Amino acid sequence: MTTSYGEKLTIASFGGLEYGYQQGVISQALVMSRFKSDFPDIVNSSSATGWLTSILQLGGWIGSLSAGILAEVFTRKHTILSGGLWVILGSFLCAGAHNGSYLFAGRFFTGIGVGTLSAVGPLYNAELAPPEMRGLLVALQQLSTTIGIMTAYWIGYGTNFIGGTGDGQSDWAWRTPLIVQGIPAIVLVLGAAFFLPFSPRMLINKGREEEALKTLASLRNLPEDSIILRCEFLEIKSEVLFQQRSFARRFPHLAESGHSVWRRELVQYTNIFRTKTNFKRVAIAGLIMFFQQWSGVDAIIYYASSIFQSLGVTSGTTSLLATGVVGIINVLATIPAILIIDKVGRKPLLLAGSIGMFCSMIIVAVIVAKFQHDWEHHATAGWAAVAFIWIYIANFGYSWGPASWVLIAEIFPLSIRAKGTSIGASSNWMNNFIVAFVVPPMISGISWGMYLVFAALLFLGAIFIWFCVPETKNKTLEEMDVIFGSVTASEDRDILAEVREELGLSLLLSGGRSKSISEDNQKEGVSAGHLESA
Repeated sequence: MTTSYGEKLTIASFGGLEYGYQQGVISQALVMSRFKSDFPDIVNSSSATGWLTSILQLGGWIGSLSAGILAEVFTRKHTILSGGLWVILGSFLCAGAHNGSYLFAGRFFTGIGVGTLSAVGPLYNAELAPPEMRGLLVALQQLSTTIGIMTAYWIGYGTNFIGGTGDGQSDWAWRTPLIVQGIPAIVLVLGAAFFLPFSPRMLINKGREEEALKTLASLRNLPEDSIILRCEFLEIKSEVLFQQRSFARRFPHLAESGHSVWRRELVQYTNIFRTKTNFKRVAIAGLIMFFQQWSGVDAIIYYASSIFQSLGVTSGTTSLLATGVVGIINVLATIPAILIIDKVGRKPLLLAGSIGMFCSMIIVAVIVAKFQHDWEHHATAGWAAVAFIWIYIANFGYSWGPASWVLIAEIFPLSIRAKGTSIGASSNWMNNFIVAFVVPPMISGISWGMYLVFAALLFLGAIFIWFCVPETKNKTLEEMDVIFGSVTASEDRDILAEVREELGLSLLLSGGRSKSISEDNQKEGVSAGHLESA
């Protein structure tokens, strides 16, 4: 493998780019003149519009929920490949559609793909990355998503001029963005097939330890006999043995060879509900994603152009331009979050973002309630509402966007982390589906009341964060267990300590070779935290 880790990360991050692009592309097509004339039954029905948008999320829910099992049975790499293939199929069904059935089928298949990628992509990157970079990579995944949204907005704005505007517009105006959405998926599939390695954790789990060591050496650019590399290799092996022994302790009748791997993976979901503390963590992950979606962010992302038109920005081209600004702001606001989230913490960002988003929604609701019947004579008020939606997006970009995904990746103990994170991601998709479906009727039915609904849920979300969600900044797994009062996690730690002792990892980390390890760290530029990370 000649590609560097950075190149591998770039290839894998195309999943996040694709996720974001799918979120942004449909809002552009819905306001294009030619799309309206080609699919009048869809654009003239708020229910059909809601289904066209939300069916992507329904597919995403299926994809994300199944990814936790597929990634274990078929490996992370092959699951990424399958997700990319679903996206390619769905993208080109949409791009070539001549009736609504093809559009709906294409959106659904694309949803399965991006849902799969949204769940397995961060997991794959986290397993390939050095331990000290894992938190950063979760936030980078969100940045990749915002770049995808921005790209969709601006491609839609540019293709809007194909063939002119109005009745003379070409159908390539809306087909081109849907064709483009398949290109990152093609790159992802080719890159995954020819350049992405198998996860070292998966290789060890399959008994391919020599290949795992070679892969890890390639990723870290270290010789195979390096003490640093040996420590990380044994750390991964200890986690794999821990998982196997924990499963054997809880399900001895299934741990024996000969039982279906599908059954073994499915039954591990019961671990999540075995104790009150595990259930509490699952509830927090699910509710974090509930409040993230019901903050209204995807109402803006999916229907930005339509919302701006409802605020008096009646020109399709101008509303597309205003939507493009949403994409830029979302990207720019996410960048500082990546730099400060490990310093400031998760809760302060979430609370600050909630306050800014709440105030913005209230102001927009007041403006719409007062001027919605006469935007022609109050254009300034309409643009003021647009500006506060931009402010709302900026507050989401540095808070709920990255912090919610970081939190659900951190709060679970090792024994249920993959399954728990999968359930958290599926909560995001299911609530995303509901929001996308109900927004068109809300815009046409309750108008300014929609913004008050989102403001009220933002208020409740802030209360939930303040009282129910622990701060996970700089917390180790053991410290997280103390916060949640987990007894099962204490048993897990005993098993993990036993495995480490058996492999000689405890001695290697804390014994007589610690001095030489420290010297190697200085020579190779590796932090002590790299060795001590669990």
